[in-house]
Amino acid sequence: MSDTINRRKFLKVAAGGLVVAGAGVGAGYYFSKENIKSKILIIGGGAAGCSFAARLLHRLKNPDITLIDPSDRQYYQPGFTFIASGVFQPDEVWKPQSECIPKGVKWVKDKVVALDPVKQTARTAGGESYSYDFLVLTPGLQLNWNKVEGISLDTLGAGNAHSIYDFVGAQKTWAAIQEFVKKGGRGVFTDTYTKLKCGGAPKKICMLTEHWARKQGARDNVKIDYFCSSDALYNVPLYTPRFLEIYKERNIGLEVKTRVKGVDTLKKQVHLEKHETKKVKEFDEALGKEVEVEKKIITPFVEDYDFLSFVPPQSAPDFVRESGLSWTEGSLAKDAWVMVDKDTLIHKTYPNIVSLGDVAGIPTSKTSSAIRKQLPVAVQNMIDVMKGKEPSKKYNGYACCPIVTDYGHVLLAEFDYNKDADITFPFSLLDMSKEQYLAWVLKHDFLKPMFFYGMLNGWM
Repeated sequence: MSDTINRRKFLKVAAGGLVVAGAGVGAGYYFSKENIKSKILIIGGGAAGCSFAARLLHRLKNPDITLIDPSDRQYYQPGFTFIASGVFQPDEVWKPQSECIPKGVKWVKDKVVALDPVKQTARTAGGESYSYDFLVLTPGLQLNWNKVEGISLDTLGAGNAHSIYDFVGAQKTWAAIQEFVKKGGRGVFTDTYTKLKCGGAPKKICMLTEHWARKQGARDNVKIDYFCSSDALYNVPLYTPRFLEIYKERNIGLEVKTRVKGVDTLKKQVHLEKHETKKVKEFDEALGKEVEVEKKIITPFVEDYDFLSFVPPQSAPDFVRESGLSWTEGSLAKDAWVMVDKDTLIHKTYPNIVSLGDVAGIPTSKTSSAIRKQLPVAVQNMIDVMKGKEPSKKYNGYACCPIVTDYGHVLLAEFDYNKDADITFPFSLLDMSKEQYLAWVLKHDFLKPMFFYGMLNGWM
């Protein structure tokens, strides 16, 4: 089939697909409510926590659900990139949390500071203790601003160093990008070395800034460089070639295996480290000769900038790290991601705990689309365990990264645990190895209302 499909036809097909999806999730639940009596505690009221609570209400006859979350607002966090590029206004990406907590759920507006999985209790900053029979651990992740020397959350914007990983920071970023393009100079864009929320976001704001400069007729006045902490710009085979082409076509400098150590906001310099593994020769006393070994080599260097976009390192919240629920070995241990089975999302030690979303220690991207696919699996499996059964559903690692390549196009990267493409209908009708206008329509027009009115209400 041709890659060309008109917008009206696409919207009809997409809307039809959403109706089917909504019916599949919702209507069936009304006819199959479970008569299970258990005390359920949900820690965290973001995309995963609120949506999980809503789905439980659809599934249980007499739900006893307590949700602990301190937030005043529910943010559509994928919208921060669009704030930082002038596409969305700040007020478009949030709603009062009181409107998003499902009716029928007891909301404790407080912050969890300690969790004891043996005693099955959680303690809040207010000093209250809450017990549970089953726990849904969805507190999101922690932004560790203190791990970037020379700058903090409170000083974002100093020295024209910015981050889109904060609501106010995203607003400052948009003002700074406009001024940077007007004045000219060098823009340095970076990511971080930990697993991070929406790993495509740093790439998006880089490409959008470049396109904004072209739209203003000022591209020759700016130099744009991207420093990537990973070994490659992207690691999903179907989409990586086009990413590299875009960066080359637009003359965006690319350096890999590079981490941010700190920022000198007075001098407008970013301190970086090149992390490489090299083969070197060393004398082995036991063998009595030189042998070749692999060594990690860290090379520090400094880059001047006029505009800087950086990302704070990220981890599980401190109370999760201290609870004993995190991985203790492997690549997911250092940042304390929760030790769940990657297929069932049930904790590997405590079967009465399910964890999903950003805090879950699973080898996939941390995106709201991943949460949307994890939800039906996690809810059903927890209900199975509550009924004394084995978990019946499996999550295949699906994640979707709608990577905005310019104002009007998105490279919609959909993939599973194996980094194989997992393209959903109706995009399976198109060549998704390239950026598409219709994927922009999905990102710009659909995903935010789907989040607030579909996902948070337990319908998708």
